[in-house]
Amino acid sequence: MSLQVSAAASSVPNEDCNRRSANFHPSIWGDYFLSYASGDSLEADVNNVNVNLLELKEEIKRMLMVVDVNNKPLQKLDLIDAIQRLGISYHFETEIDEILETIHKYRHVSGLIDDNNVDDHLHSISLQFRLLRQHDVFNKFKDSNGNFKESLVTDIKGMLSLYEATHLRVHGEDILEEALAFTTSHLESMAASQLINSPLLAEHVNGALNRPIRRGLQRLDARHYMSVYQEDPLHNKVLLTFAKLDFNILQKLHQKELSDISRWWKNLDFSCKLPFARDRVVECYFWILGVYFEPEYILARRILTKVIAMTSVIDDIYDVYGTIEELEIFTSAVERWDISAIDQLPEYMKCCYEALLDVYSENENDFACEGKLYRLDYAKEAMKDIVRNYFREAKWCHEQHVPTMEEYMPVALVTSAYKMLATTSFV
Repeated sequence: MSLQVSAAASSVPNEDCNRRSANFHPSIWGDYFLSYASGDSLEADVNNVNVNLLELKEEIKRMLMVVDVNNKPLQKLDLIDAIQRLGISYHFETEIDEILETIHKYRHVSGLIDDNNVDDHLHSISLQFRLLRQHDVFNKFKDSNGNFKESLVTDIKGMLSLYEATHLRVHGEDILEEALAFTTSHLESMAASQLINSPLLAEHVNGALNRPIRRGLQRLDARHYMSVYQEDPLHNKVLLTFAKLDFNILQKLHQKELSDISRWWKNLDFSCKLPFARDRVVECYFWILGVYFEPEYILARRILTKVIAMTSVIDDIYDVYGTIEELEIFTSAVERWDISAIDQLPEYMKCCYEALLDVYSENENDFACEGKLYRLDYAKEAMKDIVRNYFREAKWCHEQHVPTMEEYMPVALVTSAYKMLATTSFV
């Protein structure tokens, strides 16, 4: 129960008892997203650019397939890297998988990368590692004392690539831990001393130190990378044009989705019926957009956004507003998962309970037709589990009980909501 609360009178009609309030600020968005394009105008916009987009897409496919991997692996890897960082790799998943599989299969057999050849470039090795995820190739860049060679410091592009590669490390990969410390130290020093002569490379270094690729949000990073990539005199104009068109089309699709979700949220009227709760549906959508942005995941974004928004409201009911007696009734109602249980609830809880059940039932027919209805049962059970543990936290608060770490962690691992969201995402 990390939420800071203060005593305040209830703003919900017909409630006598004093309630707590977290004093959440209202939504900063208002009705802003309700005004976005209708489905018809969106379809018209998409059709206007679709022909050009398809032509560019075919040209990029030819680029991917035309270069001889055996002779120019770095050229192919750089192309794939640009496609991924521009946010358009979802169009070329089959081609990219085939190329990476070929490079992985023949990297030693055909001499793509010779582990005994000290002239292999750090950038090439690091980029290959990041795209293929292999770590044994970095030993060649160490000296006889087991430290990374100081001579590498002059290869800023290679150092940057190695730095980005280290963020794919897992526990126990000591060489990557050492590489991270080595590259971070030197890149920070060079950036602070303004020793990087190329403004474009300096931009890449500062951006990576602030947020490496592995830790970024794909849509935000793609938008930023476009502005950086176009300043590169060697940039691929076809790739950049395609990426910009695709970004604009997807943005319109996402705006339309958010408009529909915002309308659903406004119709629930929680800002009036449950004024103590957070009004953050736009932020919830943005969270899921960071998980998967591709067009084919429209249903996933809609379901997950609504589930997160409902979870946020329920969390505030347990953390902030509900009495322990009311919370016990609500927990029991969620366990039953039956609309008839709504009659037992206090008035302010009824709208939340009904909306919760509706979120999970609105796609039941589609799932049933696809033979996937059983999946919703797992999602419901995950929601029941989080509500049970919200109630345990509320009881601790009511009883002024400070749990031990052994008591707290099993509960907190559930109420953090990631288990529930991951389960729901698999639906």
